[in-house]
Amino acid sequence: CSGGKFKFKFCGEFCANGKNALKKKMTKESGSPIDEEKPRTPGSRQGSAKSGRSARSEGARSDKSAAKSDRSAGAKSDKSAAAKSDKSAPRSTRSAKSPKESAEGQREEEARSPGAPAAEDETKELHEPPEDEDAGAERAEGSEDRHQHEAEGGLEAIAEEAIRDEVEALNKELDNIQISVPTFNEFVQHETEFRFKEFPVSYHENTVTEDIVLSYAANFRRQYSHLEKDRKPLFLNPLNECNVEKFVCTTLNPTKLPYRELYDWHGAASFVADYLNYVLLDPPTELPERMFSPATTLEIQKGHCFEYSQLLCSLLLGCGYDAYVVSGYATREICMMDESRDTCPELQKKEEAKREDTAVEQKKYTVKPPKDLRSQFILNMEARKVREEQEREEERRKEAVRRELEAERPANDPLYGLRVHSWVLVLAGKREVPEGFFIEPLTGVARPLVNDDYCGIESLWNHKNYYVNMQSCREGVRKLSYDLGDCTLWEFMFPSNEKPLYLLPEVKENRDDEEGDEDNERAEDIERHLDMPKTWTKPIVLSRRDFETRCPHGKKTKLYKKAKLEKFAPYLLRDGMVLRLSIYTDRTLSDLVEVREHFENRVDKLTLRVRDVASGKVTEHFAKGRMERLHEHQYFEAMPGPETERVMFFYNEARVDCLARREEWPLEMKEYFVNRPDRLYFRHTVFSKRVKKFAPQSAPGEHEVRPISRIEEKFARNPNVPANEDVAERIFVLTEDRIQLVYHTDSSKIAASTREYIKPPNADEKGTVILLPPDNHSTFQVDPNRSSKKEVEVYQLMLDLIAIEEKTKERVRASEKESLDILNARSREEADAEMEISLYDTERNEKAKKHREELERQRQEELMRNRELELDYLAPFLAQLGEPTKITKEIAFELRKVCLEDFKHRLIDIANLIQSRFERQSADLQKKQSWYQQNQVNMSKNDEEEYLKYCSEAMFKIQILEEMLQRHKNMAPHKFQALELKLRTDPRLQEFLN
Repeated sequence: CSGGKFKFKFCGEFCANGKNALKKKMTKESGSPIDEEKPRTPGSRQGSAKSGRSARSEGARSDKSAAKSDRSAGAKSDKSAAAKSDKSAPRSTRSAKSPKESAEGQREEEARSPGAPAAEDETKELHEPPEDEDAGAERAEGSEDRHQHEAEGGLEAIAEEAIRDEVEALNKELDNIQISVPTFNEFVQHETEFRFKEFPVSYHENTVTEDIVLSYAANFRRQYSHLEKDRKPLFLNPLNECNVEKFVCTTLNPTKLPYRELYDWHGAASFVADYLNYVLLDPPTELPERMFSPATTLEIQKGHCFEYSQLLCSLLLGCGYDAYVVSGYATREICMMDESRDTCPELQKKEEAKREDTAVEQKKYTVKPPKDLRSQFILNMEARKVREEQEREEERRKEAVRRELEAERPANDPLYGLRVHSWVLVLAGKREVPEGFFIEPLTGVARPLVNDDYCGIESLWNHKNYYVNMQSCREGVRKLSYDLGDCTLWEFMFPSNEKPLYLLPEVKENRDDEEGDEDNERAEDIERHLDMPKTWTKPIVLSRRDFETRCPHGKKTKLYKKAKLEKFAPYLLRDGMVLRLSIYTDRTLSDLVEVREHFENRVDKLTLRVRDVASGKVTEHFAKGRMERLHEHQYFEAMPGPETERVMFFYNEARVDCLARREEWPLEMKEYFVNRPDRLYFRHTVFSKRVKKFAPQSAPGEHEVRPISRIEEKFARNPNVPANEDVAERIFVLTEDRIQLVYHTDSSKIAASTREYIKPPNADEKGTVILLPPDNHSTFQVDPNRSSKKEVEVYQLMLDLIAIEEKTKERVRASEKESLDILNARSREEADAEMEISLYDTERNEKAKKHREELERQRQEELMRNRELELDYLAPFLAQLGEPTKITKEIAFELRKVCLEDFKHRLIDIANLIQSRFERQSADLQKKQSWYQQNQVNMSKNDEEEYLKYCSEAMFKIQILEEMLQRHKNMAPHKFQALELKLRTDPRLQEFLN
């Protein structure tokens, strides 16, 4: 790139070398291999010369025919091979030499080569007259051997001639079999065929505004090509799905999808990179002729870099970002989506998290450290040694890094700076973006504006305007300014630029007022017609299932530097795995050292499993929600059973015992607590080996516990209790029946008080009197002036410690059982992983789906039942009249009379029923009132409340019955008239009653 324009040229020396190399390559590709006969050695030629004249003549004739057949077969094979190579060769190589010329040239070169003297002799032998050879043979051989050799040579010649005939016939049969090898290119521009009827009218037609914009873009391109002759044409109006030219700005469709993960740029970029399959540009140095709409790209799930950028920019614009699609040039690795030299993003996240954890908080006030009394000379000498060792280590590290970078450096790209590529630019200002950055849509990774992966920018655009870069790209994109309002740096196409403009000083010219008015009117007309038309694309729609699928066919694999990343859609695998990261020590990905598996939607709340291949250590992470509040589980894959080395972390704030961590070994167990009310923060249990006993074997579900030999507990300092009475350590030595207490050290003391008990022999027996001999108790008091405890207090303390020992043993056994239950539960969960499905996921939730189906079935049954219950209201009355086959006038009037009378009696019966219930309630209330008047004096307050409650309920019922009776009386005439009208309108009675 030179001169501030995009002038990418190769040097003359490289072009000359390239032409020579290209000629050689064309000759190799177009020229097929020739069937060469093995050169005869001088001994073999002498042996043949010793044979008779007839044998040599027959041999010469057979050699001629064989050479002729070989040449014909070679020519045919050369033609087929040349045709194949011509199909697979690029256009520039097809116009080189024909297959026949290349084959003949290759034969001539082989004949002229010094390494083929035998071939020259054979050719000479074929073209020389047989008589000369016979004469030379007669002079060389005696007359006695000649007749014998002639007879033997004749038989051999006949046999060879028969074999050659068979071989020639076989070659003819084989030549009739022709095959054509299909050409295949893995990264070919997609040629998806669409039906025009599937798209709206805007896809295969242009509006008047779009035609004006296209004509203006064509004029803009002509002016640009005239002024910038050394630069490539602009990417303005590619063909769409229906082969119709569309302006690139109108292809963008700002859309905000209803998914929270796509609201931020990193979520949208990651989704686009995972959801689509990449198609390389063909050729890589030219702009694509077609570009589909974002909706179509999302539907077919594949596209080239420009379609990637259009879709991502549409999503970013819909979320409020100041995003632009960039058309420019990039390196080979970027254009081919080669991430084998990049660090995996998952590893980068972990390194950033480690750096955040290691950051030390600087306190404002610190305690002054004690004075250092060591020799400064010795310290300086030691520091110098350490510094020298660190420098040597740093040099070794830098050398290793240099060698690694040298090994990772890609090969020289002959198309460097010419490969066309598209990516996305996000400028600062909107959505609280502090500074601009690039987004690579193929990988979803953000890159700074100053980087070496992008070689230059031709233009960029959004849904409102199109900008052409007028800056020098001599150093790639390092020194480019993205102030789109500066018209000296970016030439914009439409005058309605939303960026603040930096206009050039106006030049005053002497023009007539009329000419100025005409120019202003013309400019107003142009601006009126150059408004950006609306997008012609369909709305971008993405279903929930497609969004959750993420990758084509639900899975995608990416290769990084010493890592392999596999992504899976949720619910695709039985165990709920959504991501697997394999880490290797070499670039060939052969030496596996670590595997990380991420899970989602599991009932057991498993989210991450890390497996160290070298040591076999497995670390499992769980989300909140498990019954035992397990947070992390570390164990060795070779020893998954109980009573082995393992570490368990818990959510201590959700546990009653505030347990935070439990470490287990075959004969030890350590437990760490946080914020317990009794200030216990550590418990260490030591087990002894089991003693072999001759006893019946335990049941399969039972687990034989280990004997406890020692339990040690540590407590934090309680400031409300004196240090001599605040227990710091409590040790139960069960094998020796000893109990030790170590108290906290007072701030003014250097030692701590202790107390020790030896349990009486009958301490574990219930109902016995426990005695405390003087020899079973010893104490150490740091403060001699402090009064010692009374014997009663010492005895009571011993009894309390014996009780605490039993409770502590029970807690240890409970911890063992909990660990065993966790291991058994994990075994069941791994054997049959159960997935957690939301109630709102109507497609996957089988329970909710069955419930809906059951409700629908019940509703259909209810409808069928109601239809069956809708019987003929005249059926009972027709039965009384003997089921007449035909209804006459007399029968119709009789039916009307009987039906109305029956309905009248029913209305009267209902009124009588309501009246009887009203009278019964009134009578019960009167009885209750008379009872109250008789027993009013002797009644308690509760009885009076019950009486008042009964009266209130009775009056409520009476009032309801009264309203029901009154309503029935008012509605009865209307119901009677409605029935009479129904009878008159009945199709069977209508002609007689009307």
